[in-house]
Amino acid sequence: MTRPKIVISITVITFVLFAVSIFIWNPQQISSTSVTSHESSLLERPYSPSLGPKEAKVTIVEFFDPACEACRAFYPFVKKVMNENPENIRLVLRYTAFHEGSDEVIRLLEASRLQGLFKPVLETILARQSSWADHGNPNLSFAWAAAKDAGLDVQKAKQDIHKIEITNVLKQDTADVKALGIKKTPTFFVNGKALETFGAQQLYDLVNSELNKLGYPK
Repeated sequence: MTRPKIVISITVITFVLFAVSIFIWNPQQISSTSVTSHESSLLERPYSPSLGPKEAKVTIVEFFDPACEACRAFYPFVKKVMNENPENIRLVLRYTAFHEGSDEVIRLLEASRLQGLFKPVLETILARQSSWADHGNPNLSFAWAAAKDAGLDVQKAKQDIHKIEITNVLKQDTADVKALGIKKTPTFFVNGKALETFGAQQLYDLVNSELNKLGYPK
């Protein structure tokens, strides 16, 4: 059976225009990043959180900051791409703590993994990003409140965020971000390949190209 073609709806087009405006005015404007074969091994770690089947043919690696507006804007589009071919696409998330307070929210997300609530907490945190992610003065109590509404046991999570395993995740991701030269968020790689230029259509085209190479035509 051939793979259904993604139809970019008016909603998605609106999102693209919004995301583009962010990259025009945000000083963290994305740029193309190339990786060597050695560096490509740094794209994913065994502990990295992922959404989608492990046996998927196409892996999207996203370096993201939970306080990044463009990361929030892109998330629905990435989900749409994945939902068009759920058996063959997975998303791996790598952490970048570029904004003030992001390190604590990353720890919160890792604590939510321990409770089996990573996806609902992630989506609620992103949906309410504007309430807590003031880059100069973040109000992290709102991030915790969002996580609680997603079902998180906040009392337990606030103990878990200090675990050495979570500290090590943050340290390793920070080291990999530095080694790869990642300076903007979101930065995407598809099966180890960087986007030549940034954009929703470019991401879709690269995913589609990889699927076609692997025998999954439109």
